[in-house]
Amino acid sequence: MIKFRAWIETGNENDDYVEPMTIQQMIHSKESTFSLEQLNDLVDFEQFTGLTDANGKQIYEGDIVHVVTGDGYRRTGKVIFEQEQGCYMVDNGLDKYPFNRLGYERDTLEVLGNVHTNPELLEENR
Repeated sequence: MIKFRAWIETGNENDDYVEPMTIQQMIHSKESTFSLEQLNDLVDFEQFTGLTDANGKQIYEGDIVHVVTGDGYRRTGKVIFEQEQGCYMVDNGLDKYPFNRLGYERDTLEVLGNVHTNPELLEENR
């Protein structure tokens, strides 16, 4: 099953909060001031990877994860889909690591947050 989550900015210049919404909620919202053509520009769609972390939490593009690799290295980064590689990767800002090269196992990966509500987690990693 292909699953997505969608994030849309609230539009308040003084508010950095980003709200998760379904596409159906966005289309049928009474406060909606955008057309379907604008939807792609306003919304950040993130696909479910099909994987879960050590706590059973689903992992999506845009999640910030902490990984302990098979060789014991610890990495924190953002989950991305790398088109050229054809796989999900952890991007720590310096390097990108495919899940398969990390020796992905459920008990070695934990979702810490996501880039919308917890961007500071990526800054702490630098």
